[in-house]
Amino acid sequence: MSIQTGDSAPDFTLKNTNGVDVNLSSFKGNKKVVLLFFPLAYTGVCTTELCTIRDSMKQYEDLNAEVLAVSVDSFFTLKEFKQAQNLNFQLLSDFNKEVAHAYDCLYEEFFGMKGVAKRSAFVIDEKGIVKYTEVLEKASDLPDFDKIKAALA
Repeated sequence: MSIQTGDSAPDFTLKNTNGVDVNLSSFKGNKKVVLLFFPLAYTGVCTTELCTIRDSMKQYEDLNAEVLAVSVDSFFTLKEFKQAQNLNFQLLSDFNKEVAHAYDCLYEEFFGMKGVAKRSAFVIDEKGIVKYTEVLEKASDLPDFDKIKAALA
């Protein structure tokens, strides 16, 4: 079942690029979260999306938001990708596809690969409530960054 605005965000624990567990619930009561799912590291549109976030990170910080970007890549791959693109926010590995499944944003098939995350954006407030959702069917589309920032304001 898809996540809707007003729902409680499903909690999760995923490994970041250093192999350290990151829990969504650890931000509750403290920060808003921009949760971005992206199909695969080192692909053109994913790189464009994450570099766009990198280049406007000050705006997210000013809105008291933590950006978490999630893909089904291993955290080893994500570590190299983060370094290569000089990304200034956390990348999380959903290698087992559990979180993308919980957020109902998995392609059944993506260029012959099963279980790749759809490009998606969720804004979660300090109480853990979903304030914005965007699940894109076309991997070539980018999320609406203006709507994400508006949901944070």
